[in-house]
Amino acid sequence: MKTRVICQDKHEATKLASLIFIRDGNETFISSILNVYENEVVIGLKDKSAHSIVLKDTTQVEIFVDFIQSVLDKVNQITETKTITEIVEIVKN
Repeated sequence: MKTRVICQDKHEATKLASLIFIRDGNETFISSILNVYENEVVIGLKDKSAHSIVLKDTTQVEIFVDFIQSVLDKVNQITETKTITEIVEIVKN
């Protein structure tokens, strides 16, 4: 399965891609969705830190949260992320 999430800008897209998937270890670093504020998602990481990601709008937040939920529930795994300017393409198995 693949989805595309549109972030506020290229910086937010790069941050999101680097936080949710670590290529070297082939693992997902995100452990939870802590909160959602309009077009901002606060994610919890395995190291117990929290980070804010600003997406384009609330529709993009819904797309991201829905897509990532099965990963958080350990049903699926992220296999790849790719950024194209402000867009993050996320692939899960």
